[in-house]
Amino acid sequence: MSEIHVALEGVGKTYHVGGGGMFAKARPLYAVDDVNLTVMRGETLGLVGESGCGKSTLSRLIMHLERPSTGRIAFEGTDLNAVPANALHAARQKFQMVFQDPYASLNARMTARRILAEALINYRVGSRAAIAARVEEIAAVCGLQPYHLDKYPHELSGGQCQRIGLARAIALEPTLIVADEPVSALDVSIQAQIINLILDLQRQMGLTLIFVSHDLSVVAHIADRVAVMYLGRIIELAPVFDLFAGGAHPYTQMLLAAAPRPVPSARRRGQAVAAGELPSPLDPPSGCHFRPRCPFARERCTRERPALRPYRDGHTVACHFAEDIAAERT
Repeated sequence: MSEIHVALEGVGKTYHVGGGGMFAKARPLYAVDDVNLTVMRGETLGLVGESGCGKSTLSRLIMHLERPSTGRIAFEGTDLNAVPANALHAARQKFQMVFQDPYASLNARMTARRILAEALINYRVGSRAAIAARVEEIAAVCGLQPYHLDKYPHELSGGQCQRIGLARAIALEPTLIVADEPVSALDVSIQAQIINLILDLQRQMGLTLIFVSHDLSVVAHIADRVAVMYLGRIIELAPVFDLFAGGAHPYTQMLLAAAPRPVPSARRRGQAVAAGELPSPLDPPSGCHFRPRCPFARERCTRERPALRPYRDGHTVACHFAEDIAAERT
């Protein structure tokens, strides 16, 4: 039986914005709202949705860069909010992150060699000679040449900087990596190289991978399961083949229909491109958050929030009428 690597139970993150004036009142912004999710050891979970849906915030919560306002996040069975600071420091070497911007994520005043050595020095993994050897090793694994290590980030290309980011992420031999849109800032040809490198590293190290992206074609290639987020909530979770066969939630169907295709006429029948804009998380719609944009919305959607519920084997959806919608499409 597969082992649960990361478990999220009722996780939420609320920010309070405004309230700067004498009479202005701070308003809650629900960036992540009651997320329940398990990630199995060794799997790749794709996390998708429009910009502003909460993907990056959820990633930072999983990485414990921010603390959740509600709920708990367990890593290898341990609630990280409940452990003392020294234990959290020790646990951090087991989960690492690859960031979206390959330049902004690296210290501009450090050479690549120093960037890769920093975590090893912080965790005292060996002698100076052992650290130097480890830096050379992980750089080579990530496709970097020795001369790259003595350059500063601004002297390297975006792809080379992202390779440094990947090398830094694997330096402490983690078991989990969260990649937050790691190829969105790169040229298409370089994207393919970095994605293949990530897959190679996962196979070699037995990594669990949470891959955040708005590019559905990338997720279809890399993921085992896909979680779809909308306005801070997970509204569908399914094996990759089930989801890309059409999806059960109207929002998922619209994302799939909106994805660019080489032949525009090849768009799936029965799927409409999403209309309107993502509502403000400061003033979310009542009931189902997707209701104002949904062509299938009914009165129940206005008053009742749909829970994430079983739809098919291994497939859950937060839609009151998913079965009715599927029947209409066939």
